[in-house]
Amino acid sequence: MPHDPYKALYLHIPFCKSRCNYCDFTSQAIPSESPLIDEYVEYLIREIRKAAKEGELASVQTVYLGGGTPTHIGSSRLTALLYAISISLDLSKEGFEFTLEANPESLDARLVRDLWAMGANRLSLGVQSLDDDLLRLLGRPHDAQQAMGAIDTAHERFENVSVDVMCGIPGQSEESLAKTLESVIEHGVTHVSVYPLAIERRTPFDRMVLSGELEEVDEDAQADHMVLAQDLLQAAGFIRYEVASYARPGFECRHNISYWTGVPYLGIGRGAATMTQNSERRMRVCDNEVTDDLNRAEMEAEDLMLGMRLARGISHERLQEASIWLPEAIACFESLVQEGYLAYEDGRFAPTQLGWLCGNELYGRLYDLA
Repeated sequence: MPHDPYKALYLHIPFCKSRCNYCDFTSQAIPSESPLIDEYVEYLIREIRKAAKEGELASVQTVYLGGGTPTHIGSSRLTALLYAISISLDLSKEGFEFTLEANPESLDARLVRDLWAMGANRLSLGVQSLDDDLLRLLGRPHDAQQAMGAIDTAHERFENVSVDVMCGIPGQSEESLAKTLESVIEHGVTHVSVYPLAIERRTPFDRMVLSGELEEVDEDAQADHMVLAQDLLQAAGFIRYEVASYARPGFECRHNISYWTGVPYLGIGRGAATMTQNSERRMRVCDNEVTDDLNRAEMEAEDLMLGMRLARGISHERLQEASIWLPEAIACFESLVQEGYLAYEDGRFAPTQLGWLCGNELYGRLYDLA
């Protein structure tokens, strides 16, 4: 059976100036002049053209160029890559979103102008913190001044500028987090993602925790930080539309929403995942290996779980549809409401503050329905 058309395209650039102490992504630190980058960009361009020729890009509505650090590869390579994208997709479609990730140390005014001219209309900056001591601890290759300068430079062309901020870092105070958030708001960003630090296995932070050089992550402090971020951002006019994401009205990231709403997406590049589906089956493939192979009941459970990442939640009608394949779904939702993880209002189930903060419990209960 044929699969539904792809609506989102993700392109992965697995290169950085240096690897951060918390990073377990598919990336490597490599000089920007390395010929390996040229070979990789040529490979991406071939794959984009191949996908276009096979009709796989005809329904794409969002493009996301992530990493690694896409801006690390420089203007000429990015221009060649964005040109291949521009002739393979209709970027003029109403509402088309084209996001490119950038790090402060590799973004300058010329690159901003080039990216805008080639069709990108959204920049996502990896700021993480505006506390220089924390930036050094994280192993970031930029300082706070560079980060603020990058935001201002991005605004020379881009209205839609997002920043990533990290919370729950050992030694990070609420005052430090608040200053970071207040500063990025003051500099006019339209979207903020706030991520609690996770210590991943085999990272430098993991080794530092095991040796006693770094404190364990304090989950209570992380929860307090997430509440602080919510209060500050909402007071400034940002809307929390996803568990970790806040946006000014109209600036929600459509590409990321596609991941939480069961929209098929095509991933191109090392470590990029592709999700295909039809009415009976959903599969995810990464580096030619199947990572998920879901039947219809599992698809329904996953959709309910992913829907709880979004502030709008799940409608009662959608829950009833899912209950055809998941007989215990309605009772499960009623229990989650009684326990305070969900609220039911105006015909929709949505996460409460407890549901946001205890997401693993909430998501696990829903996925277990399958």
